[in-house]
Amino acid sequence: MARDPETIQREIEAAREALAEALDALAERGNPRRIADQGRQAVVAKLEEPKIKYTLIAVGAILALAILRKLFR
Repeated sequence: MARDPETIQREIEAAREALAEALDALAERGNPRRIADQGRQAVVAKLEEPKIKYTLIAVGAILALAILRKLFR
């Protein structure tokens, strides 16, 4: 079953375009800046949770008091 050259050419072009779109999507997903931004956003969101936020404030206050106590003893 022979196919005409124009049909083959259209199929090649369609495959080439699909491959280009897939590579563009992979490049966007693998962009280091995008990955870093997503990681930063995840950390900031986690730190804004009241449970984490107030625990860190308490730990910081305890450390500050311990340092001040050491300095003035």
